[in-house]
Amino acid sequence: MPPRRKLGDVLVSRGVQADVVATALDHQSSSGGRLGEILMSKGQIRSQQLADALGSMFGFPAINLETLTPDSQVVNTLPEALARRLRALPIFMEDGKFVVAIDDPSNVVALDDIRTVLGAKVQFVVASPDQLQRTLDRAWQSELAQSPNGGSSAPATRDDDTVDLVSLVQDAPVVKLVNQLLTRAVRERASDIHFEATASGARVRFRIDGMLQDVANLAPDVVAPTVGRMKVMASLDISNRRLPQDGRLTFRHAGADVDMRVSTLPTVRGESVVLRLLDKSRGLLDIEDLGFLPDTLATFERSYRKSWGAVLVTGPTGSGKTTTLYAALAQLNRQERSIVTVEDPVEYEVEGIRQVQVADRTGLTFARALRAMLRCDPDVMLIGEMRDEESARIAAEASLTGHLVLSTLHTNDASSAPTRLAQMGLELFLIASSLECVVAQRLVRSLCLHCRQRFVPTAHELAAVGWPASGMTVPDHLYQAAGCADCRGSGFQGRFAIHEVMPLTPALRELILAGATADAVRRQAIEDGMRPMRADGLHKVAAGRTSLDELSRVVSALNEDDTTVPYPRTAA
Repeated sequence: MPPRRKLGDVLVSRGVQADVVATALDHQSSSGGRLGEILMSKGQIRSQQLADALGSMFGFPAINLETLTPDSQVVNTLPEALARRLRALPIFMEDGKFVVAIDDPSNVVALDDIRTVLGAKVQFVVASPDQLQRTLDRAWQSELAQSPNGGSSAPATRDDDTVDLVSLVQDAPVVKLVNQLLTRAVRERASDIHFEATASGARVRFRIDGMLQDVANLAPDVVAPTVGRMKVMASLDISNRRLPQDGRLTFRHAGADVDMRVSTLPTVRGESVVLRLLDKSRGLLDIEDLGFLPDTLATFERSYRKSWGAVLVTGPTGSGKTTTLYAALAQLNRQERSIVTVEDPVEYEVEGIRQVQVADRTGLTFARALRAMLRCDPDVMLIGEMRDEESARIAAEASLTGHLVLSTLHTNDASSAPTRLAQMGLELFLIASSLECVVAQRLVRSLCLHCRQRFVPTAHELAAVGWPASGMTVPDHLYQAAGCADCRGSGFQGRFAIHEVMPLTPALRELILAGATADAVRRQAIEDGMRPMRADGLHKVAAGRTSLDELSRVVSALNEDDTTVPYPRTAA
């Protein structure tokens, strides 16, 4: 029997570039992992490509699990714990055979175990690892969501039934349901979990790539125990259901701690809960991977490589401000520098940096931590957020005494930052002299490279996003979202940032000292070379990284000054 071809060779024969496979093999030899999953994580192959390649290697048919619904009776023929351990799922019966989806046909021991347990003829089909994992999660989560008692209906828990609720939240089915929800959220890279009380029970939604997606609907008798379980995990008062509460929990997943901020909100339908996920084990992004255009990145780098001054990143919650600052901090993290951070919470744990977690309950406030930080001889200070006058003043004064200060601020654009600091109580001379650069950013979704579609934009579509219709060449084609199994039908995979970078020029400092409005500051910044956020986004639309609709969704308001700067002339 001839030796079986290697997966890398099969993929190359199916059109994957040889150097791409070679790079993935190098990564595999240094860091471990499975070749197919490494290539998928880097967007080099689609999940169905991997399933087709593995199937052809081992003589099994490939299957797309996203296009079918498994038979629940057949699914239950294999115990859940065993199905997850063996990475296998019986999906239906065909001609008296169990059709079982697997993602690793090379594991002959697992195949033998499956045949033994099922005690019947088995037809194996190959699915991609991500599709199989999602289907495993859906198969048992939908069953658990019916009731914590395996389908029997329990009486609703009254507000004064705290003793009964305490016993319910410890029940194995409830614990299992919550753990599966948290595990699935981490695996699917959700940033938030929304548990929302409704008239018919509760719905669970994940925020993935900035968009909420329904993942489960829970029966009424499941709601109170599930909310109670999350509150117990977050050390909240389980008996208090009429007032909002905030807490934290740490969830262990794949050998790493995932920190979650938990907020409860009493509504007319019952308690709703939102969990913000923060995977402390994730690696820092390289500054080049954040979506900066080359010229704006160069301007930003010149600012944060100075030995003193304040560099601010602005934007709404969830716009990637801290990620950008930490990418800059990674460039500065050298043996000769002393770097200290004050955050709430600490979002990344980095070797070589002293990181302080704010704890208001114990008296360790932002301001107190900042004053202590200044006594510890730092060269670079990262402040999680300028949230009040005291913290902003300490940061501004530190930037004037030989420290580089990196921080975030909540404003809509870069030019509004000086006005916001003035509203917080800082003197204009202090703002004008301490600020070195302000970066505003938003996150937009990346088009799925496997299914994006070319189209020719109309003049109306271009004008709707503020693309100048006269005086410059417009792209001959752009790309729009389509939808496939790899992106779960959304047409997008992942996110990147669009920016505007405003370095403080002498003209801008004079305007700030004179108390100029944000609009006046913006016009001067554009005159000094700042590219507005919309123009930055249009460069990336022209390059095929995102769509016109997505840019319009994120940057909805057009400032008339945005049309006075160079826009992209041709699509990449």
